[in-house]
Amino acid sequence: MGWLKQLTTSEQVALLFVVLFGFLMLLSIGLFLNSLRERPLEDARRPSRLSWERVRPDLRAAWVGGCMFWAAWISGPLGATALFALCSFLALREFITMLHTQRSDHRTLIVAFFLLLPVQYMLCGTRFFDLFTVFLPVYGFLVLPIVSALADDPHRFLERNAKIQWGVMVCVYGLSHAPAVLLLDFPGYTGRGAFLLFFLVMVMAASQIAQEIARRSLRNRPIARRISRSFSMRAWWIGTLAGAFTGGLLYWITPFKAGQAFVMALLAAGAGGFGGLVMRALKKDAGMRYWGNRSSITGAVGLLDRIAVLCFAAPVFFHSVRWYFQLPLGSR
Repeated sequence: MGWLKQLTTSEQVALLFVVLFGFLMLLSIGLFLNSLRERPLEDARRPSRLSWERVRPDLRAAWVGGCMFWAAWISGPLGATALFALCSFLALREFITMLHTQRSDHRTLIVAFFLLLPVQYMLCGTRFFDLFTVFLPVYGFLVLPIVSALADDPHRFLERNAKIQWGVMVCVYGLSHAPAVLLLDFPGYTGRGAFLLFFLVMVMAASQIAQEIARRSLRNRPIARRISRSFSMRAWWIGTLAGAFTGGLLYWITPFKAGQAFVMALLAAGAGGFGGLVMRALKKDAGMRYWGNRSSITGAVGLLDRIAVLCFAAPVFFHSVRWYFQLPLGSR
């Protein structure tokens, strides 16, 4: 710990990425070699290949996330904001593609994609957090139905606008809080925002892994069978507590004390767990199993499945931290 404290901020963040990519490299090599290992029977070889096929998408997503995290850091606050804005654009495109819209919704969608989304991320990048936190829930909420009403199509008006507003809130408002975490202005913590975002991502990863293990190893008692037969309060509690303990162990890379890190991680992990259930309900309503499909025009196949929990956890984490530590509201 003494050696780590002697490093500069840039050296500490660089070491963080060395550890992250080194771990991913070792994990990738180990899983790939295990899939090639010879077994005496064909039935014994099949589970290995199936395991490799099962974990490969998640491993690829981890690599993409790590590379995005690295790109966000080296590109600075404005570059990170632009990068997450692109992710929001692709996620919203994926969300809207999977839902039924009408020709009269085109102007509303143009406003959502090319006005509300850029302004939200501009407010984030310039640290106008007082307006950033209310722009979409207040002004966006009012603007979208007004534009839709001007299209003169009352057919299923409420349903159509609710879908678009939900997409904007989840894919734009929720995800925009991830780069906002990078820009939080803690006294004596300047330039270390990457650690805070890394803290949030690690908490969510640990929570989701623990929740998935609990689903597979424990007897399921689902509380919403028609939405998800694998979601249970027991698994949610295990995942939430696992995320909280992970946050408590990582307190030293944050401006928090151990107890504060535990509570902040508990809130984020709990919100992310319930967020996953909400997104499953939306998918069920749309009549599909995954958000992405192989014919998606955007190429962002399944992106929303990967970032859904972060879209719910990031706002809760950001506002909890800002409120508890009384951080400044506006830019400096």
